[in-house]
Amino acid sequence: MPDRKKSEHGKPISPADEAAIKSAIADAERASSGEIRVHIERVCPGDVMDRAAFIFEKLDMHKTALRNGVLFYVAIKNRQFAVIGDSGINAVVEKSYWENLSAEIIERFHSEGLAAGLTYGIAKTGLYLKKHFPFQKDDINELSDEISFG
Repeated sequence: MPDRKKSEHGKPISPADEAAIKSAIADAERASSGEIRVHIERVCPGDVMDRAAFIFEKLDMHKTALRNGVLFYVAIKNRQFAVIGDSGINAVVEKSYWENLSAEIIERFHSEGLAAGLTYGIAKTGLYLKKHFPFQKDDINELSDEISFG
């Protein structure tokens, strides 16, 4: 995962990368009732899983109707990454799914860059969510598709 300084627009990723990630979130959510968020910060203060869980709660991701939110957390300078799902998803997904997905995403970070790794992981998660949480006619977007930055 590259260690980049903030770009000209004050964020640690380019506007093109931000647009690609947001587009991947929107595409994944159109196919399922799941909710996906991405949080990027420069430094992870402490354990990456603890921090991801804290951000998950801070973003109110635990307040979706079906408890089917997924957070992709990245700390650029520390080169740390985590992906976590809410209780509704974890009730149907094997723990190894998150571990395997994380390994695939990290491999893409190294070979193709941050945005490519995230868009890959988001798309794959969207397909998985579609299987367990298909899109409903009355589905609403419960969480913002915007990337949050810390």
